[in-house]
Amino acid sequence: MTERQEKLFAGARLRRLRKDIGQTQAQFAEALGVSASYLNLLERNQRPVTARVLLSLAQAFDIDVRAFASEGDRQILADLDALARDPVLKGVDLDQRDLRDLVDANPRAADALSRLYQAWREASTSASDLAAQMAGGAGDGAVVSPLEEVRDALDGRQNHFPDLEAVAETLRAGLDPDMPLELALSQRLRTEHGAAVRLYDDEVMDGALRRFDFHARKLLLSEHLSAEGRVFHIAATLGLLEAGDVLDEEAARANFSGDGADQLYRAALSNYLAAAIMMPYDAFYRLAEKTCYDIDAIARRFQASFEQVCHRLTTLNRPGSRGIPFFMIRVDQAGNVTKRFGGGVIPFARSSGGCARWRLHDAFRMPERIHVNLIELPDRMRFVSVAKAVTRPLPGGSVQMQTLALGCEAKEAERLVYRVPDFEAPLEVGLSCRLCERRGCAERAFPPLQRKLRLDPHVRGRAPFTFGEE
Repeated sequence: MTERQEKLFAGARLRRLRKDIGQTQAQFAEALGVSASYLNLLERNQRPVTARVLLSLAQAFDIDVRAFASEGDRQILADLDALARDPVLKGVDLDQRDLRDLVDANPRAADALSRLYQAWREASTSASDLAAQMAGGAGDGAVVSPLEEVRDALDGRQNHFPDLEAVAETLRAGLDPDMPLELALSQRLRTEHGAAVRLYDDEVMDGALRRFDFHARKLLLSEHLSAEGRVFHIAATLGLLEAGDVLDEEAARANFSGDGADQLYRAALSNYLAAAIMMPYDAFYRLAEKTCYDIDAIARRFQASFEQVCHRLTTLNRPGSRGIPFFMIRVDQAGNVTKRFGGGVIPFARSSGGCARWRLHDAFRMPERIHVNLIELPDRMRFVSVAKAVTRPLPGGSVQMQTLALGCEAKEAERLVYRVPDFEAPLEVGLSCRLCERRGCAERAFPPLQRKLRLDPHVRGRAPFTFGEE
């Protein structure tokens, strides 16, 4: 495996951190154990940030130094790369070095440009969809997508919220430890809020999995929920009732542009809190390390589902007890991404679907198995992917099957219980066909954005598209 061997220039990040905590260069330099003149050189990117400076940052300010590593900007770089490849910028010739320099020198400007491009893409898509609806006589309405804004906010926090962890620990400590968790949560709901938990069929639930009736003081749960699903929804309800102000404060910090994103974000935080109640941080972290991140073993210990454990593994970012940096992605059988957490570990395509060469859909054919693969992006970065088919209940008693993949950088592979066979070559994947310039891919669905098609009517190669250098 090859790894990037590049010096780390993070002057803009150091300057932003210093200003955020309200310190002068002299104060900041003293805290890091360096001279003010040396700090000035660091902030101007005239000196690279050394390992000793990173260690001092972690010790003095209790921050995750991964935020200062160049890999932490992978998603922004992927977004800017998509922008640079867009036909509207044809002829500008922005290369990877240009984009890297922008992110290093002005991370906030790079993030703003990324968001502006996403907004432009969404507006263009909305306009196209609306025009198609009008031409076809379809109903009115436009496409709005606050989902990406919420995903970016979660990734910006590395999917870790200390205030919610503290609430979860306090709530869990107040439960009867001798009771099964579902009964203990139900008892607290009754004693503290005068509400009972009841299971009902589809006719009463009207398609909902959970509904809290404030008038009747009842939590109504679908009878189709699994045992771990019932625990999760009871915990989520308790979190909403007892920590609504904390959830509101966290949502307000994100400063979203619209109500849709606010509501989605608050729902995501509520789910985070429920998982933290079910799987307390310290105990969960210790077991994850002890079992080498064996998802099934952790699920048995905490009586949680495969998906709940994977989601919780992406949140282990507490200073002093950090787990492996994981990403998580969930796709349905049509290829739609229905859940995603990157955390700066791996970039994701914002549109155009994923890569067919990443064998996530193999899990649909063999749902009883855990599928372990080594994948490699065009930039030579490698990741271990652990995928399995998961289900969720639907009204009427049926289920929806989706594939969930948990992954990490290949350099963390020795810490995992999962092993890629030695004889198995890495799967060469891309973010999406529109952004991938690998040649000779027989599974390509679209040509890359910035390459001209080169088609010979007398030649049909293994790939459906051939293209030139420009």
